[in-house]
Amino acid sequence: MVLFVLERVSRHSPAESWRRLTDWPRHADVVPLTRVAVRTPPPTREGTVFVARSGLGPLAFDDPMEVVAWHPPGDAAPGTCRLVKRGTFVTGWAEFEVHPAGRGGSRVVWREDLSVRALPGFADPVLLRSARWMFGRAVDGLLERE
Repeated sequence: MVLFVLERVSRHSPAESWRRLTDWPRHADVVPLTRVAVRTPPPTREGTVFVARSGLGPLAFDDPMEVVAWHPPGDAAPGTCRLVKRGTFVTGWAEFEVHPAGRGGSRVVWREDLSVRALPGFADPVLLRSARWMFGRAVDGLLERE
C-alpha cells in the first residue's frame, strides 16, 4: 500500500479545473492503454460508478471506482471529490480538492492510497514512484489538454 499527495497549480478557474478532473472518460486520454466507461447516468454525483480498464489482452484489468463524496467548488469554497476503488486487483481511494488560486487560477491537491493485490510489501517503493509519476502525468494532462 502506498499513499501519496500531488499538488498542481492551474491557469484554469476552479470550476474549469473541476470539470476537467471529473470528466471521467477523458482520463483515458492521459493514461496509456486505458479506457473508461461510466456505468451510471449523468450527472456525476455521490454514487456514480465508472470503470477504468487498463492493459492489453489477457494482461488487462478493471479498476471500478465509486464517487463517495462530491462537493463542486463554490464562489470561494474549494471543491472536493473522493473515489473508492472497488476492484479485486487495485484497491484504495483517491480524493482531490480544487482551491481558488491567484489571478483566477486554481490549485489542485490530489491524494491517493493505492494497493495492488498480490504485490509484496518490498515492492512498495517502486509502486510509489511509478504511481506518483503516472498520476502526476495524468493530472497534468487533464488540466492542460482539451
